Amino acid sequence: MFSYQKKSIQIAGSHRRRILVRAALAAAGAAIGAVGGAQAQPAGGAAGAAPAPVRLALIEAFSGAFANTGEAVWRNLLWAVERVNARGGVRLPGGARPLELVRYDNKGQNEEALAALRLAIEQGARIVLQGNSSSTALALIDAIEKHNTREPERRVLFLNYSAVDPALTNEKCSFWHFRFDAHADMRMRALMSVLREDHALQSVYLIGQDYSFGQAVLREARRQLGLVRSDVRIVGEELHPVGRVKDFLPYVAKIKASGAQAVITGNWGNDLTLLVKAAREAGYDGRFYTFYGNALGAPAAIGEAGIGRVIAVADWLPNVPGAESEAFYKAFRSRFPKPADDYVHLRMQLMIEALVQAMERASRLEAAAVARQLEQADVSMAGQRGRMRAADHQFQQPLVVGVMDRQGSPGVNFDVEGSGYGFRVVRRLRAEDAELPSTCRMVRPEL
Repeated sequence: MFSYQKKSIQIAGSHRRRILVRAALAAAGAAIGAVGGAQAQPAGGAAGAAPAPVRLALIEAFSGAFANTGEAVWRNLLWAVERVNARGGVRLPGGARPLELVRYDNKGQNEEALAALRLAIEQGARIVLQGNSSSTALALIDAIEKHNTREPERRVLFLNYSAVDPALTNEKCSFWHFRFDAHADMRMRALMSVLREDHALQSVYLIGQDYSFGQAVLREARRQLGLVRSDVRIVGEELHPVGRVKDFLPYVAKIKASGAQAVITGNWGNDLTLLVKAAREAGYDGRFYTFYGNALGAPAAIGEAGIGRVIAVADWLPNVPGAESEAFYKAFRSRFPKPADDYVHLRMQLMIEALVQAMERASRLEAAAVARQLEQADVSMAGQRGRMRAADHQFQQPLVVGVMDRQGSPGVNFDVEGSGYGFRVVRRLRAEDAELPSTCRMVRPEL
């Protein structure tokens, strides 16, 4: 059985901040429910005592260098939970139950994440959510595998929305882990579909964060460049400490000295924002092919220098054409109107919808039974459809690539974080075009 020391884990707020939003949500919540394709309905359950909520434990960095990424995730998942509860909660045989989202601060450290996991389980959570670090995801997968073997009566599911090291659904795949983001190789494939057409490009510099994900990005960049643009030279390659570099000017000086016409990076959070800011200050005029260059301060940091030069891949972008997509984005901005809060992930909404779908179809509200149904998840929202691949628990969904431009330019109705710059969609990949094979050998437990 897990043991823990409370002093090793900080839960945001005085002790813990949690949100339990019932169907009697204010009008904003009802409007959100309509965007998801479901009308708000009365809460289920008998009159009197409120039904016990289904607890979701969000384990992320809410302090430290990547606190802004944790807060962005919190807003997205909070919105998703509100939408479900506004329509009555999770409809189960014994009556509808609301979702409850509880946040645990891992401070950007794997040890803290494991302490948070232990505490969350002790406090009744059986669904764990995490994503903003592949190394943390790997640690959680290992811990959950061991816990579920030791304590089958308290088994836990792990839903991953952003940890994209390909190994997590390949050689490290687990029955208890489900990934809802495209992994690094899939994202790189989408970027390369644009890079391959940049015929003037002759040289690139690879830079990334020195951990499993960053290493995987650089490795796959080398491999895919060799396949699609063998004429492009890699003139530099560098890994840097995660979340510890405050000044990227020395790195940018190396990039400029190399003569690289473009940079390929998987950097995220402040490691990306500070990198592009340093590039602007140093006058670097090459392109940035990024995984996450579309928000969290990056567009504002690079400003005019990024127009036509910053390329980002995502499952969805605000300027994806279509009335459903536009309504989805406007509803999020209505819920979170501050410019700094403008970072919405459609995949996180689909993840919560897939979980609810699985819980409602399961024979009982138990991890293995829910997992069996989650393997068959097929959900749609805002014109985007995604399905879970049972063989490796890798979600399959369309991807898009966008190029930074001024708001108001053709195809750029919406900017990012009030910066005046947004991303024009230049490539859309169908789910089947983004899909890649897996080496996973899934071990499934007995129900």
